[in-house]
Amino acid sequence: MPGTGQRADARRNYARILAVASEEVAAHGADASLEQIARTAGVGSATVRRHFPTRRALLEAVSRERIEALGLRAHALTGRADSRGALLEWLDEVVAYCVAARGLAAALSYDTAGADPVHGNTCAAALAGAAAPLLHRAVQDGEVTPDAAVTDLITLIVGITLATEHHPDPATEANRLFHLAVTGLSPQN
Repeated sequence: MPGTGQRADARRNYARILAVASEEVAAHGADASLEQIARTAGVGSATVRRHFPTRRALLEAVSRERIEALGLRAHALTGRADSRGALLEWLDEVVAYCVAARGLAAALSYDTAGADPVHGNTCAAALAGAAAPLLHRAVQDGEVTPDAAVTDLITLIVGITLATEHHPDPATEANRLFHLAVTGLSPQN
């Protein structure tokens, strides 16, 4: 987000570009046209690229508010007695949001080619930071394998979200596949 030292017109442009980008990403996913965003926002392509030098930077900015809300939700679930249930409830919410917020899975992917070299992948880092206490507690309680890492969970969600993106009912299919991955292929006793 622009600093407070920016001119008022630059702050307005940023806000307008972000609002238009949110609508375009919701409609077209991670492949939303930067040129269309610029036209609809009433600015030049160079202005969009000045504020968002990469597509990933734009996707992360579009997702930032919801990522922060997911972080707060993780914090609220951390003290729950059922540590596995708390982790899975939070991960279900992340899956649901990734499906609903087209483009978020691409922003969360660990493809470093599009990441900001200074800050890395801020969406993934924020989610990883939020999930770490939930996962740590579930591992400590013996409810989750100690081999599980936060990056594994995010990668799993990204993969499922991208794989189901064009399914007729992506939310239901992503949820089903996520729970299949969590429970495994063995029948429950």
